Amino acid sequence: MYNVFIDGREGTTGLQIYDRLMSRKDVKLLVLPEESRKDTEARKAMIDKADVVFLCLPDAAAKEAVALAENPETRIIDASTAHRTAPGWAYGFPELSPDFRRAIAEGKRIANPGCHASGFIALVYPLVAAGIVGADYPFVAHSVTGYSGGGKKMIAEYRASEREAELDSPRQYALTLSHKHLPEMTGVCGLSREPVFQPIVADYYAGMCVFVPLFSDLMKTKLAPDGLRDFYRDFYRDAKLISVDGGTHAYLGSNNLAGSDRMEIFVGGKEGQLLACARFDNLGKGASGAAVQNMNVALGLEETAFLRGV
Repeated sequence: MYNVFIDGREGTTGLQIYDRLMSRKDVKLLVLPEESRKDTEARKAMIDKADVVFLCLPDAAAKEAVALAENPETRIIDASTAHRTAPGWAYGFPELSPDFRRAIAEGKRIANPGCHASGFIALVYPLVAAGIVGADYPFVAHSVTGYSGGGKKMIAEYRASEREAELDSPRQYALTLSHKHLPEMTGVCGLSREPVFQPIVADYYAGMCVFVPLFSDLMKTKLAPDGLRDFYRDFYRDAKLISVDGGTHAYLGSNNLAGSDRMEIFVGGKEGQLLACARFDNLGKGASGAAVQNMNVALGLEETAFLRGV
């Protein structure tokens, strides 16, 4: 029996992790009384008592929580952006390589990936690692996501009985081309050039699709769509949560995997131009589902245990 504490259980990510774990027989969820959840000493006691701590907190609070931990055996899985490129932290995407998986299994500090970053990295890391594109490739990516990714405040805005008409349409944000996921997108993929990233939020609750276009004449290994599809299929052949779709599509919805912890990869395009796409749930493989998967790997449990849609 493993003791698990979710620090920040009241947020969207924390609630989703709690829902996945509440019926498990191999974990005991440690819960602070409402009046103690912001009490530093009470939180510290829970952190040191737990085998696994999920941090579902703003960056500053996540750093504070890590500083509170004194039990060297406590594994911390941080869902904030605070430690995704920090030295000594494993990046929680085990499908990328045996080294990533080993770091999660052996480490005590695991940074859970960001939602947009998960799709981008799933598509781009294999290309760079295999030498199909160079680290200096001028990547552009756009991502369509449901509004749940914005947390409680954005959810309330979209669900308000009286709201701005603008919310009826997709809205691009991060117009300065700065976004909190860019450091991990750049660093984990080993890029020497930061990608141009265009995130878009739309009027549906959950699900996202990340798109990365490619020019074959800028690739070190020039591939047609079928060749790129075969490459991804081979790269993720042992992945339990990532599959590569073999068909062609006139449309690609972004909410088809809402409620699932899986990810699907699609390849489209034509001669000279390719389009790689990753579809998943921003609350699943993009957040809480990935966090539970990382816990399973870290504890040596069945990787897909109590995940959804697998």
